[in-house]
Amino acid sequence: MTLVHHTAIRVKQVERSLRFWRDGMGFKVLMDRTFEGDWPTLLDAPSRSLRSVFLGDPERADSGVVELVDLGDAATQDPRPTSGSAGLMLVSIMTDVNTTIGRLGALGLGGEPRRITVGGVQMCTVVDPDGVVELVESRATRNLERLASP
Repeated sequence: MTLVHHTAIRVKQVERSLRFWRDGMGFKVLMDRTFEGDWPTLLDAPSRSLRSVFLGDPERADSGVVELVDLGDAATQDPRPTSGSAGLMLVSIMTDVNTTIGRLGALGLGGEPRRITVGGVQMCTVVDPDGVVELVESRATRNLERLASP
């Protein structure tokens, strides 16, 4: 079976993005390392140095990971998107929507939530420092299980 391991977001400022994802969304830092490699070839990066911060739930290794990627000084980066960012629309997170919106609001993060309800499931979008995040009520897992059934 093929599974999504992680979603990488190219960030402009790691600390600002950590405040959103760690403090606002409630993810835990699983890893924060700098790696040397041929990132210019793989990612059209401006540097051979890449900082990677993995965030997730240490109790649920199967829940997926959000990776914050810093490819170097944003002011000197090539404005073209990297090959890894083409087509990214949003990152969808299952959570307690009202609790998460409250936490983000208390930190002055996320902007004005845009809310809808689909099939009885509350959904909304908020804005992180580098893109859009969709919050989906955790009970939507029942819909996913139903869709996966033969």
